[in-house]
Amino acid sequence: MVYMCLEYCPPCFSDDDNSEEGLTTIHSGRHEYAFSLELPQTPLATSFEGKHGSVRYWVKAELHRPWLLPMKTKKEFTVFEHIDINTPLLLSPQAGTKDKTLCCWFCTSGPISLSAKIERKGYTPGESIQIFAEIENCSSRMVVPKAAIYQTQTFYAKGKMKEVKQLVANLRGESLSSGKTETWNGKMLKIPPVSPSILDCSIIRVEYSLMVYVDIPGAINLSLNLPLVIGTIPLHPFGSRTSSVSSQCSMSWLGMGLPERPEAPPSYAEIVTEEQRQSSLDVPAAREDLDGPLFAYIHEFRFQPPPLYSEIDPNPDHARRTEERRLDACPSR
Repeated sequence: MVYMCLEYCPPCFSDDDNSEEGLTTIHSGRHEYAFSLELPQTPLATSFEGKHGSVRYWVKAELHRPWLLPMKTKKEFTVFEHIDINTPLLLSPQAGTKDKTLCCWFCTSGPISLSAKIERKGYTPGESIQIFAEIENCSSRMVVPKAAIYQTQTFYAKGKMKEVKQLVANLRGESLSSGKTETWNGKMLKIPPVSPSILDCSIIRVEYSLMVYVDIPGAINLSLNLPLVIGTIPLHPFGSRTSSVSSQCSMSWLGMGLPERPEAPPSYAEIVTEEQRQSSLDVPAAREDLDGPLFAYIHEFRFQPPPLYSEIDPNPDHARRTEERRLDACPSR
């Protein structure tokens, strides 16, 4: 909702009989009106100021006075179209590989190769992009690896298009002589405060890209473009499979080994004392009428310790013969 207050101190000219239909007549003095306007439910493009066009929103108020020109005022406000980077598309890694061979007339030098990768496609202003890259220089020239974030503004009108490309942030690596290789293991490039990406507007588009390139003197640079989306909803702490936190956790879990052998269960002597076992051997008088093989079997093994724990069967032949008898007794097999 948009809130605005209108304030005016007119002279004493009010005439209720001359008031126009649909207009409110105010008398001399100080008057304040608070009102609200609801924005349309349709998607609205993010506010933006570009070189050849802009996206602006404002509210306007008018005060009509008899025999005088109306008084007008307007107030701008900002609209953001939210872009949540916690989606599978924007959490997917971006990578690429390129190489180039330099030649001058009939002389050909070795190739220059470049490979780069970033953890995801979506970022928010203030975040830092971790760049993983490997640059190999097999040419005869001195080259310099670099990286930069570019903003591309595209304007559409009357069937024509204009494009403006602006540098947002950049970094520089170490110079590489012939036969040298440089590796970036998460080199950081911070995103400054910039406007979010505008992707759904029919007349203005704002896109971002990360360019990792090799500056080659006297030749066209070897460049690799990785698309970016600048959003408004930041990364959830546990929303990314490729985040460094989750990667470290997965590595720590891999380092935790299981015990080599399972622990043996406690012995019966630790649970049942010798006094309890001896006392259970005395048959109560009330149970003398239960003489029989079943009661004797139960009574004999009451509170007796189980066999010693072992991972190896002490009687493998007995178990095998038992299994064979079971197979012979079962007609379905």
